[in-house]
Amino acid sequence: MFVGKIPNGEVDFVAMKGTEKEYYQVAFYLYDEKVIKREFEAFAQIPDNYPKYVISMDRMDFSREGIIHKNAISFLMEK
Repeated sequence: MFVGKIPNGEVDFVAMKGTEKEYYQVAFYLYDEKVIKREFEAFAQIPDNYPKYVISMDRMDFSREGIIHKNAISFLMEK
């Protein structure tokens, strides 16, 4: 696991296992459009098709454009 560097920013976490990869952005809450845009647009500069997730405490699903939004509590209880 490491921080992913992209032009003008970073992806919070890049998790790798063998040749598989997953990207994660983490925010406390997606409380306005500015925060939503910041968290989801970090992935716009990553052209591969590995899973991309935004994790927050929000219960509403903000998934868009193939990027999966998950509630932090539900995410932590999955595994």
